[in-house]
Amino acid sequence: MESPSPISIQQTFAQDPHPEPSPKHKKSIVTALMAATLRSPSFREDTYFVSHLKSAEKKALQELKDKLSVSHAPPVSMWGISLLDGGDKADVILLKFLRARDFRVPESLQMLTKCLMWRQSFEADKILDEDLGFKEIEGVVAYMYGYDRDGHPVCYNDYGVFKDKNMYERVFGDEEKLQKFLRWRIQVLERGIKLLHFKPGGVNSIIQVTDLKDMPKRELRVASNHILSLFQDNYPEMVARKIFINAPWYFSVLYSVFSPFLTQRTKSKFVISKEGNVAETLYKYIRPEDVPVQYGGLSRPSDLENGPPKPASEFTVKGGEKVNIQIEGIEAGATITWDIVVGGWDLDYSAEFVPAAEESYTLAIEKTRKIAAAEEAIRNSFTTREAGKMVLSVDNTASRKKKVAAYRYVVRKSTAI
Repeated sequence: MESPSPISIQQTFAQDPHPEPSPKHKKSIVTALMAATLRSPSFREDTYFVSHLKSAEKKALQELKDKLSVSHAPPVSMWGISLLDGGDKADVILLKFLRARDFRVPESLQMLTKCLMWRQSFEADKILDEDLGFKEIEGVVAYMYGYDRDGHPVCYNDYGVFKDKNMYERVFGDEEKLQKFLRWRIQVLERGIKLLHFKPGGVNSIIQVTDLKDMPKRELRVASNHILSLFQDNYPEMVARKIFINAPWYFSVLYSVFSPFLTQRTKSKFVISKEGNVAETLYKYIRPEDVPVQYGGLSRPSDLENGPPKPASEFTVKGGEKVNIQIEGIEAGATITWDIVVGGWDLDYSAEFVPAAEESYTLAIEKTRKIAAAEEAIRNSFTTREAGKMVLSVDNTASRKKKVAAYRYVVRKSTAI
């Protein structure tokens, strides 16, 4: 049983031992790139309401429908949706192909026709039921996990495991293995698409988060090109935002090379974050309770088995600041369980229970200790013997860097009579 304990946050400032650098210091290339990305117009996802289309776009949609009905005999479908029935769901799919080709009908029809042929030959509609034998990289390399703040399913990608030569050979050692991996990667994408609404005003695309840390770019070049080609040709407008985290310095060089070949619409979907800013970046788009613990969030895979996650409270810890989170009104015999995380920790943390009775002593539940930058969220619990309050402290007085943070808790009253 959950107790509605009141909370207060006390913030204490100390003199900043590390003053801000003078303006003459130059920003890193990645920092400059991030700033440039943020200055570009933010991506606006289509609503897919036909009434919102321009007259020329409405005309293109109807023309595509007419040409499709003439060139293809029924049934013509994608993801279980008939493209010839004229319904809203069909419109959403057709508009994706039109948008990918700037509403040029002949090119959109050609793209759609090729995609239908590919899905048939690839047997894409059967792929969700297949066991492709990639148990060791399930939930590691590419996987769907939670939702963003707007309800988009989130797909995480982390190819750092392939810096291990043996792992690379097991997965990409020959052409047959490569093709099998590509099929598995499409399977992951199809799982995400299964979660979409395909209706005007609904959730009609996913979010891609790609971890660039330790990615062996040279070895993965062939696989990456294949994946990119398959996605671009057969899954238009399926990604609402592409978030790159742990971007190394050379990513800016790659971006500058490919940037001229990208449309403004594509570039507006990009978010680039350097190492150390992962949690801060992800929290802008994904709630902390939905961000995996390895990326500075509160979510563990086992949490997903218990239904929707319990919402977390977000706060910031400024440089030279100490924050005390006080959870008051805890009854005797109650058990309090809490999660707390600070993005890029590297600060002191402690937890103590302060009894309400003046004659009682404060109990150190977790003694003050330095939490390393790479450490995951802390989860702990404590059963009280008397009424009082819990105080969680994060001390950032030795740093000048502001950090994002989050916590949540549950108090269960004693069932003893």
